[in-house]
Amino acid sequence: SRGEYLKLAREIHGERAKAAKKFEREVEANLKAVALERARFEVRISAPGDADLQDAAADARLTAKGFDQVEFYFSANPGESVKPMARVASGGEASRLMLVLKTTAKFSDSPKTAVFDEIDTGIGGRVAEAVGLKLKELSGNYQVLCVTHQPQVASLADHHFLVEKQARGNWTEIQVRELSAKEKVEEIARMLTGAQITETARKHAKEMLKAAK
Repeated sequence: SRGEYLKLAREIHGERAKAAKKFEREVEANLKAVALERARFEVRISAPGDADLQDAAADARLTAKGFDQVEFYFSANPGESVKPMARVASGGEASRLMLVLKTTAKFSDSPKTAVFDEIDTGIGGRVAEAVGLKLKELSGNYQVLCVTHQPQVASLADHHFLVEKQARGNWTEIQVRELSAKEKVEEIARMLTGAQITETARKHAKEMLKAAK
């Protein structure tokens, strides 16, 4: 009956509200590891009141998952109020936030693919390594495709592909090819030093790839 449904929906709302507080704390803690130390994250859950439920229009909110409406709010910088996530996060911040959300929630209901383009924009060193480790963690449940110029991120991948652009007359061609073990070392070394690859860079690249296994 409708009364039984509403009773269960209220119970779900209570459990969801408790879980949301725990999720907020975990997300904010994980954001610190990817250079978003001052970021704030909120889960806002709205539910119709008893008066609203008397209106027939409220039935549109009654679903198999309850009657709650859930929205994520985010602020990357101190002094800024949290706003709906889609309106405030952009570029590398958005990618890092999505990475943290997916690894914190530990989704594993079905295989999925996640694509991250330039997730390491504006970061390097320790933070890049932290991002790479989060991507590695996510790859346990997802197929993860990541475009990166950071050796700390690239070295943690299971497979490496090189994207090359070539101009042929009036046409531009994009080619993608998987790298061999030797080519992996060369590309990681190139990321470390630039065009002139040194033996020291090659040694460092080999160490990074070995540590990632």
